Formats: sequence, structure tokens, C-alpha cells
Amino acid sequence: MRLSKFKQNPFVKKVGFNRIILFCVMILMYVAFCLLVPGFFGKARILSVMNYVYFLGFLSLGVTFVIATGGIDFSIGPVMFCCALISGYTMVFKGAPVIVSIIMSIIIGFIFGSLNGYLVSYWTIPPFIVSMASMNIAKGVAAVYTKTQSVSWPLSTDPDNGWFRNLVSYNGFPVGLVIFLVAAAICMIVLNNTKPGRYILCLGSNEEAVRLSGVDTKKWKMLAYVICGTLVGIAAIFFVGAYTTVQPGYGDQYNNEAIAGCVMGGTSMVGGLASIGGTVIGVLIISLLQEGILALGFAKDIQLIVTGLIVIVVVYADVMARRRKN
Repeated sequence: MRLSKFKQNPFVKKVGFNRIILFCVMILMYVAFCLLVPGFFGKARILSVMNYVYFLGFLSLGVTFVIATGGIDFSIGPVMFCCALISGYTMVFKGAPVIVSIIMSIIIGFIFGSLNGYLVSYWTIPPFIVSMASMNIAKGVAAVYTKTQSVSWPLSTDPDNGWFRNLVSYNGFPVGLVIFLVAAAICMIVLNNTKPGRYILCLGSNEEAVRLSGVDTKKWKMLAYVICGTLVGIAAIFFVGAYTTVQPGYGDQYNNEAIAGCVMGGTSMVGGLASIGGTVIGVLIISLLQEGILALGFAKDIQLIVTGLIVIVVVYADVMARRRKN
């Protein structure tokens, strides 16, 4: 009875009961790691978590739009690496200014997003097939362009190009977190308060009904993938801003983490329901989890196992919730 009354509270209804629970889980997880790992409360650990949040956050924001349509994109990680490799190689080995490389990264992400969206929307190829093909294309293009070389972006000490690292951190202040939250707020407005956002959500609920009402469903579905690709291009900048070096052939591991953060936050895998605020909290949990597992002395592989289990659990919970609703 008390729980039902709590759910009816105006503040709870506005914020969302599930998001409040998710936020409490994140706080409890942080407290648990602080108790288990000496020094986990320190600034260095927090900044390490934030470094992961930046790029994973943009990946998750992008894939939220795609999943909202009922689609999926497993190419976001490799495409992010492709953006970072090609734009970084152009800067390091061909002398392009860093601002040109940043713009190039975003454009490459936009191109992949447009390609995925066009194939899914206008050629009606299943999103799973398109994203798997796009993943391999991204790896291949990056490897060919860079001649399979790894690329290291300039350090903050570089007098000409090091300034881009201020987008991630400036004198220890997490500038990247501010940029990410502003981007999340914009995505929230677009998804919930604009015509494109409403159409994207409606596509996930009942695409055929939307089409019969006279809406150009192909255009709006493609837009979701374009937004995703553009945000992936931005994610690449924050990845190299935090971790410097990128190697060809990698990126797959971030697909599940981005999707897990998105779905954990309340975005339904069958589309029609999405929460940008929930995605932000989900990303924070995934980032905190990977840092905590490493701090406890476990290998990265354990974090991958835990992330995979989280995906299974949250998708199962989503399926059961929809069954009860129906």
C-alpha cells in the first residue's frame, strides 16, 4: 500500500519510479565499492569512472534513438574506433589540424549512421544484418586507411593540438561530464518534445499504424540512425581525449555496454519506450561497475561477463513488464 502511494507521488511520477530505483542502486553500488576498495572514494577513481562515462555516454545516447524505433545497432563501437583512427591518422601522419580531425570524426560517424539508416529504412534490410555488416566495414576501412597502425592522439603538452583534451578535463575539472549532460538534455528535448522524437517513438510502438496515418516512416527511422552515427563520431573524440591510443580491429566490447546502459535505463528493446534520463543513470552504473571490478583485482573479462548478464536480466525484465501490461 505504501509503495503504491509512493508511486503516485507527483515528484515520483514526474521523475519515474524505475529511474529513482536505478539511481538508488547506483548510490548503493558506489558505497559498496568504497567499503570494499580502500581509496575508491578518491578523486583519481572518480575521474577514471568519468573518463569511461564520456564516450560510453554518447554511444548510449545514440543507440537509444535507434532502439526506440525497434531497431538495433551493433556497429557503434567499431565505428567509434574507425572515426578515431581515420581522423587521428589524418592529423598525426598527414598534418591536419586537430579541429579538422574532430570535424572529420563527426562526419565519418554521420556517414555510417546515414548508410545504416538508409539500408534499414529504404532497402528494408533487417537492422541486425545491417549493423553487423557495418561493423565489419568500419573495421576494414580503418585498417586499410591506417595500414593497420595504431594511432596516438596528441597529449595535452602538445602546443598546437593538445588543447582538445580540455574538452575532457581542464585542470582536473570534468568538462566532459558537463558536455555529456548538456548533450543528454538536448537529446531528451528532441526525443520527448519535438515532432521527430515523437515519430521515432511511435515507430517503435506501431510502425504500420504510423505509416497508414500518412507519416513518412522511412525518413524518421533513418533520422534515428543518423543521430546515432553523429553521436558515435562525437564519442570517438572523448575516447581519444581520455585514452589517447586507438588500435584497428577493436571496439566490439563497447556495443553491449552501451546497449546495457540504454536498456537498463528504461528503453525497451522492442521500441516505443525510451528514457534519456534513464540512459544517463545506466551509463553511470556500467562505468562504475567496470571501474569497481578492476579495482577489486578482477580481470576485464569478468566485467564483460557481468555486463552480458545485466543485458539478459534487463531485457527479460522488459519482456515480463510488457506481458503484464498486455
